[in-house]
Amino acid sequence: MVTAAAAGVLAGARSLTAIAEWISDAPVWASMALGFAVDPFAKTVVTLPHPATVMRLLTRLVGDVLDAAVSASLRARAVGRTTAKARWRAVAVDGKQLRGSRAAGGKAVWLLAAMDHTGTALGQQQIEAKSNETRAFVSLLHDLDLDNTVITADAAHTQHANGRWLRDRGAHYIAAVKGNHPGLLE
Repeated sequence: MVTAAAAGVLAGARSLTAIAEWISDAPVWASMALGFAVDPFAKTVVTLPHPATVMRLLTRLVGDVLDAAVSASLRARAVGRTTAKARWRAVAVDGKQLRGSRAAGGKAVWLLAAMDHTGTALGQQQIEAKSNETRAFVSLLHDLDLDNTVITADAAHTQHANGRWLRDRGAHYIAAVKGNHPGLLE
């Protein structure tokens, strides 16, 4: 059901109701590809969850736990994907507002994510707002192997504590400097 919900979002569904409706209206071939069972008697009818079941599941999912599971799966699939062993691995960290999303209180959902330069999402976590990206930087990268990794991030993450933490973990970083460090910028 989670994969079907993701497919519904990719198809343009922007609410829980729209996701549940997309699953109900999906073509038989798509439902079968998403793993829903074929009715053994009718053979052309796919057994789908009731829209209320889909909505109950999606409202009860813990986003950070789902993110961790999906990220771990993507990292496992990426191992050995490249034929040549690179000397350095490049990882970008950035935060973005999810367009069309709303959390409790009607505020937009913000995520801080780490992605390697092959396009694999290594991790992401929801943050309260753009201003909280800096505090989430270390916790986002904490479980990643950072040996021989070059981290890039925007100027908000150019903090002494972040640099020390990255060095202690065997990582390297490219620090963007703007007005948040006027002496260093000068």
